[in-house]
Amino acid sequence: MDGTGVAGVAAVTSAIPFITILGVILAGTVVSAVASCIPGFHVYNLMGFMVLGVLHLEAAGIVLAPEFILSGAVAMIVTFAVVNSLPAILLSAPDESAVFTVLPGQQYLMCGRGWEAVMLTACGSLGAAALLAPAALWLLPAHLPRWHRILQPHAHWVLWVVMVFMLMSEWPRGGTRGPGGWRRLLDGWKSTGAGLLTFAMAGGFGFILLYRAPVPAERAFQNLMPAFVGLFAAPGLLVNILAANRPPRQSIPDRLDVTPAILLTGILGGGLGGGMAAYFPGITGGVGGFLAGHAGAQRDERIFLISQGASKAVYYAGALLLFVVPGVYLTRSGAWLIRGLADPLPRNDVALVTATILVSVTSAFVLTDALARLIVPRLHRLDYRRLSIGALALMVAMVAAMTGGAGLLIMITGTGIGLIPVLHGARRMNCLAVLLLPLACNMSGFGPRIAALLGLV
Repeated sequence: MDGTGVAGVAAVTSAIPFITILGVILAGTVVSAVASCIPGFHVYNLMGFMVLGVLHLEAAGIVLAPEFILSGAVAMIVTFAVVNSLPAILLSAPDESAVFTVLPGQQYLMCGRGWEAVMLTACGSLGAAALLAPAALWLLPAHLPRWHRILQPHAHWVLWVVMVFMLMSEWPRGGTRGPGGWRRLLDGWKSTGAGLLTFAMAGGFGFILLYRAPVPAERAFQNLMPAFVGLFAAPGLLVNILAANRPPRQSIPDRLDVTPAILLTGILGGGLGGGMAAYFPGITGGVGGFLAGHAGAQRDERIFLISQGASKAVYYAGALLLFVVPGVYLTRSGAWLIRGLADPLPRNDVALVTATILVSVTSAFVLTDALARLIVPRLHRLDYRRLSIGALALMVAMVAAMTGGAGLLIMITGTGIGLIPVLHGARRMNCLAVLLLPLACNMSGFGPRIAALLGLV
């Protein structure tokens, strides 16, 4: 964008009343909060419809100010990072960035402490946003361009190290069944083998989607959406439909059992993992949460939950900040959905995005508490099977509307791969190879050769 363009948009920014921008932020927050309560729903599905709506308006001659698009998108994405803890913990339908919240969250839920698990995660998100704001205004613009020049050439081997660590963490479990040594060995490696198989199949699936995506070209920005729905949302909903478990009655205490030291430890650990996920390509919030869990959550389940909330907030919000930091302008996470609709403005966007993050995360925290207090007392009466059937039907309809029959085929294939770790006790994080493996191979320079060996080019 040239100087005339920046000056022109800056003039538009100054002409837009603050109350109008605030209204857009609050509207995006409320819409995203309601949608985020749907089991298996991801904010990028909502963002896809928003992008199509903006494109249709532009085709009709109605052009929205970039500030409206940017502030609304940031509000929706950041709100999802906070409110998604509700279905991830209470309704057992996590997205890819919440798969690590579920285990201790489910332990809290089955002990009647679901509200505490949700609010501990939300506290992590709120605290991380409070620390991220000053960094965005003073630290990142001053130092990130220099750090980026140093780190960018090493991004490819960082991805390989992360993948190796993911696979090494799939340590053999079991090994106690069977009369002989071989049977015990097979029992011990059953879950690990399922994890390795999931990683390999998801990686191959990713190569197919990258080089031979069947999604129509005009919907290419939603190329991975049906795959992620199949890999992460559909398996959890299918398990809910088959199991139909109901949690016990829940209690809502007067206060959270957490100290400032525990809160700070969780926020810092989660912030580091989320920051790494936001900066390096291909490392998603699920991997950031995994790294955050190893950073300090092994000692206390409260630290674990707080760190996951912090990791999600920094991952989603940090990726949007990187999109507008002068001299960097990285397209990570949700930023690629709005790229071209809201061009980064060196003098205005960092402050706008930071203010939007603070307003939306605070509003989302309040809404999360209110929604949790509304849902938790009625949780033991919910019919999980009907709820999951409805959510799955909504996911299928959304994939069909966005990507057509080809998207449904991708979703079904992803569901088959995503069920492997669910049914065999492996980590669902291995499904992220759909994105990590092709990206790491391409960044290392030999992705096209692998695609040629697979007959994709």
